Amino acid sequence: MNAAPGVDLAKLLNDMRAQYEEIAEQNRQKAAEWFNEKSAELTKEISHSSELVECHKTQLTELRRTLQELEIELQAQLAMKKSLECSLAETERCYSTQLAQLQVVVGNVEEQLSHLRGDLERQNAEYKLLLDIKTRLEKEIETYRRLLDGESKVTTIVEEVVNGRIVSQKVNATEEKMKI
Repeated sequence: MNAAPGVDLAKLLNDMRAQYEEIAEQNRQKAAEWFNEKSAELTKEISHSSELVECHKTQLTELRRTLQELEIELQAQLAMKKSLECSLAETERCYSTQLAQLQVVVGNVEEQLSHLRGDLERQNAEYKLLLDIKTRLEKEIETYRRLLDGESKVTTIVEEVVNGRIVSQKVNATEEKMKI
């Protein structure tokens, strides 16, 4: 019997094992490269994210500080506003009191002025009446003087007076012979 030459199973197994180990080594290297690549990307991303987190933390800290400053300024402005409102109310009260006092003074002065006008009008009417009486008396004195001096011509003036005013006047001239 002629038997076929025997396949060396050990060699075949060793070849398969060598191929498998080579494929496994290639896969391991690819996996290591992929892992290293992904680790580098992730490290880069983490580093970038850390920088962003730090930047955002800094911004947040600055915003909090700005907010506190603005709140302090707001409180100061509100306090100043309240102070100014109180000052304004006090000033308004003071000036309204002064205005009321001045209105009383103005009222008194107006009343005095009204009385003075009344007195002035009354005195003016009295003055006109007295002036009219004086004029008539002077004319009468002149008439008597002429009579005493012997003038023969007599002028008579008749005036009609209403409320201290002359409303009509008549003049009569007559000649008389005087007896001495």
